Amino acid sequence: MNSPITPENVRRVACVGAGVIGGGWVAHFLARGYDVSAWDPAPDAELKLRRLVDAAWPALTQLGLTEGASRDRLTVTPTLELAVAEAEFVQESAPEKLDLKRDLLTRLDAATPPGVVIASSTSGYPMTDMQTTAADPSRLVVGHPFNPPYLIPLVEVVGGERTGSAAVAWASRFYEVAGKSVITMDREVPGFIANRLQEALWREALHMVANGEATVQDIDASITEGPGLRWAIMGPMLTFALAGGEGGMAHMLDHFGPSLKSPWTRLEAPELDRELYDAVVAGCDEAADGRSIADLVAERDRGVIDVLRATGRLDRKADQR
Repeated sequence: MNSPITPENVRRVACVGAGVIGGGWVAHFLARGYDVSAWDPAPDAELKLRRLVDAAWPALTQLGLTEGASRDRLTVTPTLELAVAEAEFVQESAPEKLDLKRDLLTRLDAATPPGVVIASSTSGYPMTDMQTTAADPSRLVVGHPFNPPYLIPLVEVVGGERTGSAAVAWASRFYEVAGKSVITMDREVPGFIANRLQEALWREALHMVANGEATVQDIDASITEGPGLRWAIMGPMLTFALAGGEGGMAHMLDHFGPSLKSPWTRLEAPELDRELYDAVVAGCDEAADGRSIADLVAERDRGVIDVLRATGRLDRKADQR
């Protein structure tokens, strides 16, 4: 793969798929000053996309817009081919269905100018499984964001067996230029890194609700009022190292290592039967306490910005611009 442009010189990005993730990407790229062309097959896609961008713009304004950033730089096209015709980078964010992803990436590869990197927002599929029918799989990479992509910095980048190393390096650098925090993985792992960790916590939470061991509110408070505050500063590994005092992680493992044999987690997912499904949905409705999804999104966005500001990460992002 030989990209026709350097990551630093990209000006036009195409976003294919304009739901919550794809729309979040659109908002992020617009805020970073790119021209964005978007396509989604839903008949009301443009209305919903522009509504999402408008809802995200106050938070993006607080984060700090790049010079030239404007919602007017968004074009919604009637076809996939028009969206990518002049693209210098493509972000695919279709629903998590393997056959759909595979077919869409094949279409994107056929329609996108030669050498342009195409990234998938997949939450867990290996690129090896998605690039099987593409004519030029060497330019297909995973660029896995976190919701909402306009607010959460992390992107995990990894190629498939037929992806060129140059495409992986190019994509990682582009995301950095575009203001993201990038983890470039050396090998494919289903679910990548952060989702595997999230999934372990999520499965245990479902077990606790299913067994009547904790309510939805208890579970959320146990994180937001406990380890979540530490994880906003440093991850679980360094957090546990601090639990070892001056002895660090070695002392922590010596002291707490035996607890790994304790029945503290189940890890296997519980059966998501109707009873558990209803309990989780009802618990979230109760926790929302009358607040709409829009209210909760705004509250979340304000909170994340406060954390980013309090930890100095907003200053670092400003320095990178």
